[in-house]
Amino acid sequence: MKQTLTLLSMLLLVSAVSAQNPGVQYFREAVPEKANKEFQFLAFFINQGVASNFYPQNEFLRGQVIGRLFGANSTTTSDTAKALYIEQRIIPFFIYQPHLFDGKAILRASLEIDWTYGDASYGVGGNLGAALSADQVNIQTQNIELELIPKTGWAINLGLQRMFDTPFNPYRTLFDKMTNSAYRLAYYGTDAAGITVRHDRDFGRYKWGFYKYYENDVFRDDDVNMFEFMADRSLNPLWKLGVSANYVRDRASGKGGVSILGQGLNSLLADHNGTFKFKFGPVPYKADIVWLGTYFSRNLDLMADRVSLSGFFNYNLGQARVLTTGQWEKGADIGGFGANLKGLYRYGQTPDDHVKLDLIYTSGDKDGLDDKKYSGVLTANTWGGPGAIFISSGAYILMPHGNVVNRFTPAIADISNMGYGLSAATTTFSKAFIPYKFIGRLGGAVAFGNVKPSAGGYHMGTEANLALVYNPGTYMSIEWHTAHLWLGKFYDSADQRYSAPVNGGTPGVRPVNPWTTFLVFKWLMF
Repeated sequence: MKQTLTLLSMLLLVSAVSAQNPGVQYFREAVPEKANKEFQFLAFFINQGVASNFYPQNEFLRGQVIGRLFGANSTTTSDTAKALYIEQRIIPFFIYQPHLFDGKAILRASLEIDWTYGDASYGVGGNLGAALSADQVNIQTQNIELELIPKTGWAINLGLQRMFDTPFNPYRTLFDKMTNSAYRLAYYGTDAAGITVRHDRDFGRYKWGFYKYYENDVFRDDDVNMFEFMADRSLNPLWKLGVSANYVRDRASGKGGVSILGQGLNSLLADHNGTFKFKFGPVPYKADIVWLGTYFSRNLDLMADRVSLSGFFNYNLGQARVLTTGQWEKGADIGGFGANLKGLYRYGQTPDDHVKLDLIYTSGDKDGLDDKKYSGVLTANTWGGPGAIFISSGAYILMPHGNVVNRFTPAIADISNMGYGLSAATTTFSKAFIPYKFIGRLGGAVAFGNVKPSAGGYHMGTEANLALVYNPGTYMSIEWHTAHLWLGKFYDSADQRYSAPVNGGTPGVRPVNPWTTFLVFKWLMF
């Protein structure tokens, strides 16, 4: 009996001490059973050292330059001078999801901070800020948007947000999938203020959107607006089919836009971005342009078997009217199309063990606006800089690639190819030497214009490239890339009927072949 009382006394003592000991309470609360997701932070960081033989010659574009190589952005190549620099970007995301609304209201904000080592300090402006003493005011706003979820499967996004030409939610889908689905950001791939409504179903999804490209005078009808609709459906576990429609109503006549370049059909921005320039002259214009398209995919995520296929067809049509002698007259009818087909075969254990063939075709225009008709392709690059980024082809110089901070200057910056049209093929052989850890890629690309510029040829260039990727951790990689582009007879031309001079300079003088090599550190941190 005495032993029993002693044992009970000890248990009561231990219980009392445990109840009063803050250390015991602390450790019980330190590891919550469920993560606190009310506030989240994640960021994408990229730092790369670059050596190349192409660069802008304009002093004001040495901090940041976008657009077509040899375009009006003054970029050119050299066989003597070399560009050597280190640049850095971080894109932080802040996500606030208050418990009060039980996950049905989410605020997202993403910013962008870029610079080149040693570029500037104590100033104001983006894309600069890493010179001695730093302290540059340089934060740029990418997105500030609300996502409201009124019902399961529905989402309303409101504010400055991603404007991508795929039906997937850009805030709940990995970026690689966005660049390889639907139109692959070849038509729309930027940020814009607007309202989108999504409905994600078990076997399909819908998206409606309205975006305000430019609001000029609020009391005048002088804006640029875009409306979109996308829908896709799973036909079976392997195949998906989608349709889309977009409409741009342009009443701005070039008002607004990127810096002093303006925007629109007849703007200087076209000379920079490598799009077709409607040379109406300094007269007001009105444009109504529609894009009607369809796209498909088979086993896009490579989860079902070893073969993946995808493709799209998109036809743009419409009309631009110009104000001459007090009357609105036809400036140009518009009718052109783009098509893409991509095939990928996974021969090995991981998705990195594959061979890929990627084909793209866009129609060209043979005579500019002589017949008051443009039969080429239009993309958001006509209104934004850049507004569309076809970065998943596998090319590095011939077409855009994604390892970019402040310098985005491919030879073909827009799939319209200045209105000459495009026939291009890229191929990639990828091998995971250590699964998911150490990967090598060997690639090639070739492109032809579908219309020959004056004094030039069809062949635009042939590229070879190589990449080695080491992944030390989850979504962290150290990469080395190199590429060389052999320019074709297309660049013997200085034709400037469609846009800026093709070769950026003298007729009959082909520029030096461009090359680049760069070492990259990337980390998607969360």
